[in-house]
Amino acid sequence: MSIKEKVIALGFFDGVHLGHGALLRRTAEEAAARGVTPAVFTFDRPPKEVITGQPCPLINSAEDRRGLIRRLYGIDEVLMVPFDHEMMTTPWDDFVRDILIRRYHAVHLVAGHDHHFGHKNQGSPERLQALCAQLGLGCDIIPKVEVAGITVSSTYIRRLVELGQIDRANRFLGHPHTLTGTVRHGRGIGSSQLFPTANVAIPPHVLVPSHGVYVTRVTLTDGSVYPAVTNVGTRPTVHNGSDVTVEACLLDFAGDLYGKTIRVEFFQHLRDEMRFDSLDALKAQIAADAETTRRYFVEHTEL
Repeated sequence: MSIKEKVIALGFFDGVHLGHGALLRRTAEEAAARGVTPAVFTFDRPPKEVITGQPCPLINSAEDRRGLIRRLYGIDEVLMVPFDHEMMTTPWDDFVRDILIRRYHAVHLVAGHDHHFGHKNQGSPERLQALCAQLGLGCDIIPKVEVAGITVSSTYIRRLVELGQIDRANRFLGHPHTLTGTVRHGRGIGSSQLFPTANVAIPPHVLVPSHGVYVTRVTLTDGSVYPAVTNVGTRPTVHNGSDVTVEACLLDFAGDLYGKTIRVEFFQHLRDEMRFDSLDALKAQIAADAETTRRYFVEHTEL
């Protein structure tokens, strides 16, 4: 079997933001110039979470990370490697030699200005460049990317998503905030008494936007796309529990989505979640939200 040489981008890519995009574009360009495969090396879970034991919600699930990297940057090969004891204890230089070069056949590496790796994070951009030069390996270190004078970072974007500031988060992501999940059975109230709805199962350890109602777009597995009004929260008018749900009301859609996988893209926060006195009042508000959503996409035809 022939060895598949690779240009490999290094990073966690938990939200695939504009900073990551600079790495991924450079990776694709270098791979095309060399006639080899562009690839991404990342971990299945945040190393910080494993080391500290403190939960670290992801901006995107593993499935969405793969999908965004493929759709936006044309890189199909995402090496989603478990962050296990081997990875945690491998010295930084052995990580380059034994894992990236010998195991995955790297011929060129691309990393960010703040990328640290290996045992106790002792690998740095400077050390990586020096070792690559010694080994005859290509290496690019990508400088920080800023938007309006603010450095693009997952930490900052995560906070914006938590606050429901989706349109601002999207400026730093470079694409709509994305949540892909399987449609599960709800209480049936949405589909039977209001509008066709899809109750999306939230992937484990994935951040959801602040509770509220959002302008969204839903993509089905067949590629068809529908504008949608999506509620994130506990649905206080129709449900007395505390479980957080993501429920998308698809506009102009008819059909059964139960068990199907859909992708929800968030564009704008419309309003906070609220309790209505009746289903009729809720239905009237959703109709108004639907009209606002339709108008949003008419005014933003580039989306």
